[in-house]
Order: sequence, then structure tokens, then C-alpha cells
Amino acid sequence: MSFKTITIIGFGLIGSSLARQFKAKNLCEKIVCADVSQDVCDQVKLLGLADEVYTDLARGCKEADLVVICVPVGAYKAVGQAISSSLKSGAIVTDVGSVKFKAIKDLQPFIPADVSFVPSHPIAGTEKSGPEHGFGHLFEGRWFIVTPIDDGRDALAVKRVCDLWDACGANVEIMTPKHHDKILGITSHLPHLIAFSIVGTATDLEDDIKGEVIKYSAGGFRDFTRIAAGDPTMWRDIFLNNKYAMLEMIQRFNEDLTELQKAIRQEDGDKLYDLFLRTSQIRKGVVQAKQDDVPTKGS
Repeated sequence: MSFKTITIIGFGLIGSSLARQFKAKNLCEKIVCADVSQDVCDQVKLLGLADEVYTDLARGCKEADLVVICVPVGAYKAVGQAISSSLKSGAIVTDVGSVKFKAIKDLQPFIPADVSFVPSHPIAGTEKSGPEHGFGHLFEGRWFIVTPIDDGRDALAVKRVCDLWDACGANVEIMTPKHHDKILGITSHLPHLIAFSIVGTATDLEDDIKGEVIKYSAGGFRDFTRIAAGDPTMWRDIFLNNKYAMLEMIQRFNEDLTELQKAIRQEDGDKLYDLFLRTSQIRKGVVQAKQDDVPTKGS
């Protein structure tokens, strides 16, 4: 048993999936749901995902040995303010946010000196949101990145968090917050931004063409629509809170896109072929790393 009481703040896809896994693996004695949405709390009760349910975040954290923050990054400051005085001595706070440097900046000031803060981020998810869409094996075989704050006092807390994610079936990696944000900027955030842009372009077409785009959606566009179906609040916060890494990656992408445009204009088939050959090797690497499938409830 890793922890006696775990409080999960925010019972969306990730939070509810963690709750299911904690129960299935017997990783705590009690799970507490803390979510400001009464509708979400009602759904959590209906699904039986938590032993106690609160819309009052502070009350939900009072007995917690571990608090897992699973809300959009833009809400971290408000969550920190709400729970700061309720965290008990010796507790650990972690999170699942896709941006780490800004998240730490917003949340750390509200973490008491006798509470450990161990930021983390699962590289897992689907385009679905809400407690009804969670499933326990979401993290199995996926990466869970832990980005400790280098203050020299949280080594045991870092180990406990890493052990918990390992017990959930994840592959655990430790890196610095800034490095995390740069890596995720290119592997996750930029692809989502491109998907939002492409699908947005399609929605701006004339009605007759738009209908045909949807009707004849080939694999590429269909995949983009799945990616672009992610939670709008979450992705808005990710882009705004990983601003500098995103701007750097967008600039690099624009430069590469300009080179592709030039190759097409100049009918430089060799350049196009060399690029496509090189990028196909990346796909092979993703498949070999077993990160190519999209997790679903039934898989």
C-alpha cells in the first residue's frame, strides 16, 4: 500500500483513470475526489470512483497523504490558493500537467515548507474528457515524466511518486522542467497546434466544400480531427503556459515548411524524397518503442 489517503483534484480523463488504477492495484486505502464541478462529483459518485467526494477543494485535501492535481494548468494558482492551508505536514503534492516550468512557478509558492512538491506528467491520454471516459490501463507501457524541483530535500518524496507511477504500469523518466517543456513542445504541443489549425482551415471553407471534406475524410485528415478534438480549456492553457518553447517550435516549423514550399515550387523531387525517407524512419522508431497505438477503453 503506497499511501493511506490519495486526493485527486480534477476528475477528468486522467484523474478518473488514476482513481481506477489506484483501486485496481490497491495502491491506497482511500480515494478522495475534489472537483469544483457538482456535475463531475455526481458522476464520480454514480461511477463509484471515490470513497469521498467534495466540491470544496480544501476540505478534500485535509487528510491526504498524496494530492494529485489533474486540472488545466491555467487553474494551478487558484488550486494552490484553495488548498495551501489544508495540506497536512508530510504530505506530497504532485500533478499531471503537460507544462512543467510555468506550473511549478504558479503552484510552488502555495506549497508549505513541510509539504513536498513533486511535479510529473503522464504521456498518455485520448481526445475524450470527463470521468466516464477514464480507464485504468491508460498508463500501462506509457511514459510518466517526473520533474523534481532541485531543492535537495525531496529525494524520498520523488522516489515514492516514481514508485507509484511504476506501480500503475508506466515507464518512469526523470528530467528537468525546462527540458520537459521543450521536448513536449515538439512531440505533443506543436502537433496539436497544427491539427487545430488544419481542422480550423477546413471549417472556414465554403459550406459545399466543407461537407465534402467531412464526407471524404481520408486517414490523414481523420487523424487530425481526432487530435483536434482535445479539451479546449486544457490546450488553451498548455499553449499559453508553454509560450516560449511553443514560439521556438513554431518558428522552426515555419522555416521547414518554407523549405518544403520551395522544393515543390522548384520541382525538387530529390529533396522531397530525402525528407520523406528520413521522416519515415521516425515512424519506425515510434512503432519499435511501442508508442504507436491509441489507447482505448476496450484495448
